[in-house]
Amino acid sequence: MPQDRYQTVQEIADRLKVSQATVRHWIKEGALRAIDIGKGWRISDADLDDFLRQHETRPRSNRSTTLPVEIKPADDSARRER
Repeated sequence: MPQDRYQTVQEIADRLKVSQATVRHWIKEGALRAIDIGKGWRISDADLDDFLRQHETRPRSNRSTTLPVEIKPADDSARRER
C-alpha cells in the first residue's frame, strides 16, 4: 500500500461525478474503504478500484465491439383497432 496514491473525498467525488456527501456515505456504510488522516479521509487507488469492481454490473469483456441490437418497429395495428 505505501506505493498507492491516496486521494481526498473531493478528488474521488470529482472523478466519479458525485457529491462529497455520497462518497462520505459510501465510507460510513463500509462500502468504500478509507483512512482517516487528521484533516480528512484518504482513499487509496487500490481501494477505489476494489469499490468500483464490486459495483460493476458485469465484468469487462475482451471484445471492444458490442453486439448489434435488432430494433423492431412498433406494432400500430393494436392501436388502430381501438
